[in-house]
Amino acid sequence: MKALVTGVAGFIGSQLAESLIQEGADVIGVDSFTDYYAREIKIANLEKLSASSRFQLVEGSIEAMDLSTYLRDCTHVFHLAAQAGIRTSWGMNFSVYTTLNINATQTLLEACLKSRIERFVYASSSSVYGEKAPLPMREDALPLPISPYGLTKLAAEHLCMLYHRSYGLPTVSLRYFTVYGPRQRPDMAFHRFLTAAISGSSITLYGDGQQTRDFTFVQDVVDATIAASKIGRSGNIYNIGGGSPVTLSQSLDLISSCIGRSLHIKYETSQRGDMRDTYADITRARQDLNYEPSVSLADGIQAEYQWISSTKVVS
Repeated sequence: MKALVTGVAGFIGSQLAESLIQEGADVIGVDSFTDYYAREIKIANLEKLSASSRFQLVEGSIEAMDLSTYLRDCTHVFHLAAQAGIRTSWGMNFSVYTTLNINATQTLLEACLKSRIERFVYASSSSVYGEKAPLPMREDALPLPISPYGLTKLAAEHLCMLYHRSYGLPTVSLRYFTVYGPRQRPDMAFHRFLTAAISGSSITLYGDGQQTRDFTFVQDVVDATIAASKIGRSGNIYNIGGGSPVTLSQSLDLISSCIGRSLHIKYETSQRGDMRDTYADITRARQDLNYEPSVSLADGIQAEYQWISSTKVVS
């Protein structure tokens, strides 16, 4: 396999690229190093990859580069690059989300038509579902996102489906559910919670703590993504979840147990675009991808805690 991985310096992308190389693949990693969070964190994410002769880093935006040069010999494309963040997707920032999440996806899909791609895997999000989908959320539920971010992820999914149906491009979309673990972005919940808990600071929790999330450990997501590139059915969408949703209050109890001290929690009003509950029906992924989440929430929190405690990157 020769793979192109976009968003390679990110939380999931860097670990996906490492796993691909461990399996014997050559990887071209693309990243534009946007300023959404510190460049130093992304450079640290690339440390292992940079030492591999099977890895090539290309810095730049998808829309500005000559993709044909890098896709020429590629067999697989993993499109993880995106502008993240639900709360920051409102207002004037929306144009950034449409450019990076929709336009860039179309540009990459178009470029793939001129290459012999065996599989195009798109990293989507549980945010596409919104509040109306019955729990657990099935892939055939009507998606009604409640944030501009979720809307852009759904639009990119539709583009993947269009290119599959119109041109036969072998696309697969994966709806990731609340991914956590080592290298998690500093703005994400568990990173914020653990960092505050370690320092003894108060933890800001938006909502009453009874909202639920289907937390999914990053290595389970990576394994599912690689499986989708090999045995995922073209044109399909798959939920990738942890299999056992918990309330945010329950997750904070686990964090408290992990670090061995009580937490100081400050409750704030829920934010626009925040979903009340998420819970993935992973039946389709189990059947087609042989997917089975293997890391418990307690073990995953411990892994992220150890990473945050040992990292030298300032978040």
